[in-house]
Amino acid sequence: MSGIVTAVSSNGAYSFTKPNRDSITLLAGLGAEGDVHAGVTVKHRSRVAQDPTRPNLRQVHLIHEELFAEVSAEGFKVAPGDLGENITTRGIDLLGLPVGALLRIGDDAVLEVTGLRNPCLQIDNFQDGLLKQVVGRDETGNIVRKAGIMSIVKEGGPVRPGDTIAVELPSGPHRPLERV
Repeated sequence: MSGIVTAVSSNGAYSFTKPNRDSITLLAGLGAEGDVHAGVTVKHRSRVAQDPTRPNLRQVHLIHEELFAEVSAEGFKVAPGDLGENITTRGIDLLGLPVGALLRIGDDAVLEVTGLRNPCLQIDNFQDGLLKQVVGRDETGNIVRKAGIMSIVKEGGPVRPGDTIAVELPSGPHRPLERV
């Protein structure tokens, strides 16, 4: 399984959206250099309030570009970085990856998938009604989260639009993604 990076984004200040960059540098064990969510311990405000000593399993946020076309069909306009992701991808079923999958990006960077992004009400502040497009229920009533996945940086390096992404699945039984 492989795909491509279509955009990279980061922001040094707390903001819902992140501006696109020509490149970002991933730092092992931390996240995207200069990004407000980079760090060994949690950086998301609600998680810091609960326990600031917890490990940061949300160092790098990835969203599949295909989501933008899906919500566009419902009348929403979403572009790379708009939902706060660091890396926008194409060609990989991010939501179908198991916990522990490795994403080898470009020549050097390696991310380990930790779980699903848990979309919050800020999405509706960005565009009213968008939250219902990225969180729903399947035919059996289970919650389905479509706002991307979270990861930690195992090996650092630069990431640019156009970089290839190779997926390496973990051995053994695969654990489905849960919110982190």
